[in-house]
Amino acid sequence: MAATGKKSVLFVCLGNICRSPIAEAVFSKMATDSGVADKWRIDSAATSNYEIGNPPDHRGQACMKSHGVPMQHVARKVTNDDFMSFEYLLCMDESNLSELNRRSNLIKNNPAKVELLGSYDPQNRRIIKDPYYGSDEDFEKVYEQCARCCKAFLEKNS
Repeated sequence: MAATGKKSVLFVCLGNICRSPIAEAVFSKMATDSGVADKWRIDSAATSNYEIGNPPDHRGQACMKSHGVPMQHVARKVTNDDFMSFEYLLCMDESNLSELNRRSNLIKNNPAKVELLGSYDPQNRRIIKDPYYGSDEDFEKVYEQCARCCKAFLEKNS
């Protein structure tokens, strides 16, 4: 993190195929459109092993395509190194937050700030609900909330 001079953010959800890759893609596009992408290291990961190696959910990919947001990701699990190399670990719900805080407490002197991405939502919707068992409309809601939160997070950290 400090060696590169870049800011860094890791978006985290349960499986890393719905919410966190959407947030990663949205934030990457915003950073690119703002001309600051070269100042950021941006990635996403899972708290579970369920989907490791899989691409993002096809409904999320379709949603991103409809908004002109490029999305390329392969699901991976959060590593201990992530707590040392990312400045921010922004997660989607209380379960993710609890797991990340538990793991963070096991890693001495890690600089990571573990927060809910929704804590940046100007509409005060702190939890970004998992759309996996939902509809295309649920993916659209995740996109809209991630867009609001990522915009606020980028503005605060620019």
